[in-house]
Amino acid sequence: MGFFKRTIKDVPIDRKTVLVRADYNVPLNKKGEISDDLRIRASLPTLEYLLKRNCKVVIMSHLGRPEGRDTAFSLEPIAARLSELLKKDVIFVEDCIGDKVEQAVKHAPSNSVILLENLRFYSEEEANSESFAKKIAKSTGARYFVQDGFGVVHRAHASTDAITHFIPGVAGLLLEREYVTITNAMEKPKRPLVAVMGGAKVSDKITVIERLVDVADRIVIGGAMANTFLKYKGYTVGASMVEDGQEAVLDSIYAAAHKKSNGHADDFIMLPADVAVAKEISEDAPRRNVALGDVASDDKILDIGEKAIENMVAAVQDAKTVIWNGTLGYAELPEFAHGSARLALELATKPEITSIIGGGDTADFVLKWDGNGGASFTHVSTGGGASLELMAGKKLPGVESLLDAPR
Repeated sequence: MGFFKRTIKDVPIDRKTVLVRADYNVPLNKKGEISDDLRIRASLPTLEYLLKRNCKVVIMSHLGRPEGRDTAFSLEPIAARLSELLKKDVIFVEDCIGDKVEQAVKHAPSNSVILLENLRFYSEEEANSESFAKKIAKSTGARYFVQDGFGVVHRAHASTDAITHFIPGVAGLLLEREYVTITNAMEKPKRPLVAVMGGAKVSDKITVIERLVDVADRIVIGGAMANTFLKYKGYTVGASMVEDGQEAVLDSIYAAAHKKSNGHADDFIMLPADVAVAKEISEDAPRRNVALGDVASDDKILDIGEKAIENMVAAVQDAKTVIWNGTLGYAELPEFAHGSARLALELATKPEITSIIGGGDTADFVLKWDGNGGASFTHVSTGGGASLELMAGKKLPGVESLLDAPR
């Protein structure tokens, strides 16, 4: 499937000043250092393409959830890391609108890179303010706007939506790749397609699960989400995290699965056959493997069990496409990352499987697990919420606002 919006390859971009919306909302450690630079690395192909065409590249992004101007959320460390990756000086400007920006862009030569300060230092960014977007456009003097922040395109913000009212918008290479890869996996997958869904809440992923019932050949459920499914099925889950009030949703999911699988819904939606539990969530808590009927009232289910891991591996090893969204246990603790690590190993050692890894916590986990920067998988998404909404078939405001591709 082709992409339905214009990209940087479809417009006369040579020697122009170009405004790029990147997603540099990267995790920082307690010292304020970048702990995972996937999103910065993922932006490089677009930036390098623009530099080869002698563009003046102005980049804007947000970082975290600052309340007003808070230097703890400054993009200055991002500028330093981007400079290392590009092997090129990156000019950092301590604002994203106004005279400082105007002067920096005006005096920068062609083939230069300028990174603006955190957009969310201004509340107008998340309010999708037309006047704020107009100030960004005027300050940068950009001829084209390039949307390359896949992780933010599900939000209608000033830098994803309103900005396109003032500068014609096209897609960057990262956005195009994310959109086409995920859409093809949902609409034209190599089969069998197995979806592995984890994470905490059913409610966060209702629309995705409903769509996967239609398109997948099997769905494997893990993570804290599995506790809600298990309780719905009548199992005791002890002191585990459970999302209440989901009975009607699960009724609907199982009714659709029953119809899809000719009455074999419990084979189509695979729940853990056993679980790993502990009395508390801590580094020192020993992992105990128990059968579903043996979860004590004070046990917390923190991972899928050994039999469940075997079943999951058997389910995915013959797949041609695997979509994985959500860790399968409390993967921050090594003792309860067994299920997630085993799935990562299965996918990383079978390059014949098209493996689509959802963003957010799942991407964070596989990047820490993989010594290869995520290259062991077909596609590690840079967007959590955006990838979920795209899988669910929803329109993404930051994509819809771009120029349509020529017919």
